[in-house]
Amino acid sequence: MDLGLAGKVAIVGGASQGLGLAIARALAREGARLVIWARRDPALADAASRLRDEFGAEVRPVLGDVRKAEDHERVVREARDGFGRIDILVNNDGAPPLIKLMDADDEAWERAVRQNFISAVRMARLCVPSMQAAGAGRIVNITALSVKAPIVGFGLSVATWAGLVGYAKTLSRELGPFGITVNTICPGRFDTELSQRSYRRQAEIENRPLAEVIAESSARIPLQRIGRPEELGAVVAFLVSAHASYLTGATIQVDGGALESLL
Repeated sequence: MDLGLAGKVAIVGGASQGLGLAIARALAREGARLVIWARRDPALADAASRLRDEFGAEVRPVLGDVRKAEDHERVVREARDGFGRIDILVNNDGAPPLIKLMDADDEAWERAVRQNFISAVRMARLCVPSMQAAGAGRIVNITALSVKAPIVGFGLSVATWAGLVGYAKTLSRELGPFGITVNTICPGRFDTELSQRSYRRQAEIENRPLAEVIAESSARIPLQRIGRPEELGAVVAFLVSAHASYLTGATIQVDGGALESLL
């Protein structure tokens, strides 16, 4: 299926590894031109090199911190100056530290709000004018399954990403008349380095074999496995394609059926 992404310009955050890189790969495979950004080098430069080698993609890597306004402006300027337009925005980053809510001070909350909420608000504000000028656009926010099924210790992410879901739903109504869709994805467990570190830490704490911890986690998922990053990338590629032009304001879990809820 041709997704109609050839030549489109996409900004993808957190694209040096994990789900962000998987999303960038899915878009590059379809012929999109990319501005990828993240905090760490040489991981980001390596990711750009891989995308060029694998897909012949036009890629511009930009080092930046998702919590800094000046870095947001630099990323968007790179897309506009380098490619002349912005068609797709994928807001993606890591998550704040795990902490119980009563242990989180004002500074921890302010960092979480900047990272998970303000960053996406600011990026949309910077990118939407280009989308409006083109008569269409796609915005996708990557959060986590804990937005729909809160987990103890993940409160900073749950609260700030829940706010982002409300923002995205409202934004979808405001931008619909301009042909711009806004959707949010809540990934479950995926096989990324971040997940592997989490599993290893759990195995150490519980003094159990790593394979046992992973198998137990997988058994709680109806599909009996954790997801492959490229499976999440494929969902994003569809959401930003012409085929998803009537899908907006949605909050979609991609979790192998793990969420035990009707909503």
